[in-house]
Amino acid sequence: MDLGGRAGEGSHPPRILPVEERIAVVSGGQTGVDRAALDTALDLGLPCGGWCPRGRRAEDGPLPGRYPLRETPTAAYPQRTEWNVRDSDGTLVLHRGRPRGGTALTLRLAGRYGRPALAVDLARSPEAEAVRQWIARERIARLNVAGPRESEHPGIHGQAARFLHDVLAHN
Repeated sequence: MDLGGRAGEGSHPPRILPVEERIAVVSGGQTGVDRAALDTALDLGLPCGGWCPRGRRAEDGPLPGRYPLRETPTAAYPQRTEWNVRDSDGTLVLHRGRPRGGTALTLRLAGRYGRPALAVDLARSPEAEAVRQWIARERIARLNVAGPRESEHPGIHGQAARFLHDVLAHN
């Protein structure tokens, strides 16, 4: 789905959601989009968690302890990806260009599990409000957030974190 427009344009002033309306963020802890999702959730005081590979494996070494993730039985990334899709109400994939590798796998798994999924191309200046409406329409309480790692798309952590803050900190 193509979400055009610039994030934050014409939006209302930020308002942190009441606790009973807060969404839980699920992610796998890899650098890039996964880490941006967890960092944003922690910054906003949102519940967060998810699965990571055994040994807390990530491309930059073991995942820091501040991220409250559980380890899968294997060190393989696909199992982590599948379990995060399976254990969530819906998946938001943030990417640049065409999703590939683990990012594309995430979208296929969402289809296999019958979970709603929304792919947002950050290179197209998406609108945070459209994502908020999708979350509300699909009644997502546990949102899996996934996308490429930082080494594949340098700067995507910061870009994803800014976008996610706009999505999750507004009503």
